[in-house]
Amino acid sequence: MRMIIAILLLLPCQIAFSQQRPNVILVFADDLGYGETGPYGQQKIKTPTLDKLAAEGIRFTQFYTGTPVCAPSRCNLMTGRHAGRAYIRGNYGLPGYKENEVENGSFPLPENTVTIASLFKQAGYATGAVGKWGLGNYDNSGDPLKNGFDYFYGYYDQRHAHNYYPTHLWENGRQDSLQNPVIDVHPGPGAPLSPELYKGADYAIDKMTAKASAFIRRHQHAPFFLYLPFTLPHAALQVPERGVKDYIAAFGETPQYTQDGYVPVEYPKSTYAAMVSYLDEQTGIIWKLVKELGLDDNTIIIFTSDNGTAAGKSTNASFFNSTGGLRGFKQDLYEGGIREPFIVRWPGKIKAGGVTGHIAATYDLMATFAALLGVEAPEHDGINLLPVLTGEKNAPQHPYLYWEYHARGGQVAVRMGNWKGVRTGLAKDPGAPWQVYDLSADPAETKDLAAQQPTLVRQFNAIVQQEHRPPVRAEWDFFNPQRAGIAR
Repeated sequence: MRMIIAILLLLPCQIAFSQQRPNVILVFADDLGYGETGPYGQQKIKTPTLDKLAAEGIRFTQFYTGTPVCAPSRCNLMTGRHAGRAYIRGNYGLPGYKENEVENGSFPLPENTVTIASLFKQAGYATGAVGKWGLGNYDNSGDPLKNGFDYFYGYYDQRHAHNYYPTHLWENGRQDSLQNPVIDVHPGPGAPLSPELYKGADYAIDKMTAKASAFIRRHQHAPFFLYLPFTLPHAALQVPERGVKDYIAAFGETPQYTQDGYVPVEYPKSTYAAMVSYLDEQTGIIWKLVKELGLDDNTIIIFTSDNGTAAGKSTNASFFNSTGGLRGFKQDLYEGGIREPFIVRWPGKIKAGGVTGHIAATYDLMATFAALLGVEAPEHDGINLLPVLTGEKNAPQHPYLYWEYHARGGQVAVRMGNWKGVRTGLAKDPGAPWQVYDLSADPAETKDLAAQQPTLVRQFNAIVQQEHRPPVRAEWDFFNPQRAGIAR
């Protein structure tokens, strides 16, 4: 009897403690440009949820991804490592992929990787991931269930994720069948132009939102971390018709059947806009559920993206001003390829309507979450952003940010204060010159000041020497052309 009374006396304290620890929901968009949402100046695409999220939280104007493509940027986020030290540095897919037949996943995280999810799990949180994983398969070391997550639903393989009407998605290593035919989303030139051939009954994003909602309901009485790497607005351009019709009228768009290596699209501008709005809508559904369950005041919602918008006819970047006037696209280390939206809402902790120019990156979330949870983070390259979020003085600053990317000829970039250095074409020309830009005066990187800044060039060279580590795959090693098999 005494033991029962002791437990009852202790129980309210335990409940109060669990309620004090905030839930965290991290929405991670796919190929979303810096300027493609309302809070970042978008004029043609409607994003009312994100508008409200920014109005009630804080918006970063100088926030970056770690790498300008999908898989390595997710590795940067998950492990707190920048591109020069990260384990995964490119979109290498394990050999063998055919819709509904062979699906080996992407290059996996190694065993014993500590991720941001691992920190939450260590702190007693329920952890779930719903969307595109891209860091391994269910049958290897990259399985999210082996990397800090209790639950996973979505795509393991990035190539599988190109299709929004797949025959199946995955739930904890088992196929969840969808009511869709086998669709080739890369049909090639001469493919039939009928849009109906590239649609099904079950839209993958709807399934993801339903599973994410179920996860929140299951864990509403204890703290949870929910990672939502939605695939929107990455190609192929596929979205339910209800979202496209209003944009067709608004844009006065006529059928064009643009392809860009994916499915033919009858109304590319309207379809792309509808995909961004659909992303906004799904974020809103999740937020509404949080409110309905009485969790809103104790839930941190974060919104960002993995890299900049893809260049191509389908995305119509110039029509939408997708980069917000910045130079470059996905796969570029210019600002348009790496600068991302970053919005955080945390009632009672973050002042509403805040805007900050604090320089930060996705790999800062490892240090930030460790500080939030009071746990020790593994070795990482980030800084704790909690002081920035809560408006404290003397928040930590990065001495510099570092990027490298093997594709498009081999690239490196450094940002140090307002100065940005970029080198391109390094695989063929290891002596390729630095381009130097003053982002405070020239955010679009149009005026190369390298000739006037020899001291900066020397500093940038020293930073590259310090931050680069040889990668595990030869094709990522553009600093060593012989190993990578690249002819100079």
